[in-house]
Amino acid sequence: MDKERGGMRQAGTNIMPVGPLMKEHRLIERMIKLMKQGLSYIGKDRDKDIGFLESMIDFMSTYADRCHHGKEEGILFRQLRAKPLEPGLKGILEELIKEHAVARGELSSLRQAKDGYDAKASQESLIQIRSHIEALLKLYPPHIEKEDKRFFLPVMKYLGKEEQASMLEEFRQFDEQLIHEKYKSLVECLEKTALP
Repeated sequence: MDKERGGMRQAGTNIMPVGPLMKEHRLIERMIKLMKQGLSYIGKDRDKDIGFLESMIDFMSTYADRCHHGKEEGILFRQLRAKPLEPGLKGILEELIKEHAVARGELSSLRQAKDGYDAKASQESLIQIRSHIEALLKLYPPHIEKEDKRFFLPVMKYLGKEEQASMLEEFRQFDEQLIHEKYKSLVECLEKTALP
């Protein structure tokens, strides 16, 4: 593992495309930890709740979904669908795509519940918020583990060195459109200040 670049090395010098994706998982896991901790205080201070929820929804929607899942679905999975994957890996690929869709649905519903809580401070909205956060907490850890331990490395054998290098370049170009540092800073700030 190359700590500076966050990637797994292949053939001594080349970084595999799954390396940056696994590095992104580590930051998503940090937010998942914050979400879990947040469940213990949501409902005690509405202003803090709204700030935390807005930051968490922004991170999960932009970084976890648009950036991370965007690279997986739009680049890695796209190329893998053109390969003769063994049935087990093909099945995992389809599961991962479905799990991404479930996460998007939960985030959309969480955003609506947050807006209802912001507008009316209703107990019903608070119950919905907790339910959607719990659903995300149930979904993400096994999803990440499935990708890290059962999918990412086995599928690399289907991609040649040139394909992997091209994919890394696509990732780089994709990332230029997004702001990784903003979300890293957001998580660090929440880790230091948002929790009682």
